[in-house]
Amino acid sequence: MKTINREDLAVRLENRERPILVEALPEKFFRQWHLPNAININHDQVRQRAPELLPDKQATIVVYCASATCQNSHMVANQLEAMGYTDVAVYEGGKAEWEDAQLPVATA
Repeated sequence: MKTINREDLAVRLENRERPILVEALPEKFFRQWHLPNAININHDQVRQRAPELLPDKQATIVVYCASATCQNSHMVANQLEAMGYTDVAVYEGGKAEWEDAQLPVATA
């Protein structure tokens, strides 16, 4: 499984060709706050929601969840790869690391 660190993700989000961010937590946590422009696909909804929300299987996708100890992002990333998505990475630091660095967030 590919991973991406906070610094690289922050730089890539400033580029014109930004990755698609996927938060792998239940909707109630996504609604509290999420990384800017992220979409929400909980680990138990990947097969149902990914085809509609992520129609391009070659798109660059970064999946994250709550923190380095949260495994939802790995579960979602593994399912996406099994469905044929070719460029999937996990941001392991997740929301906790992002917030600690005082980077921008969004609310639903």
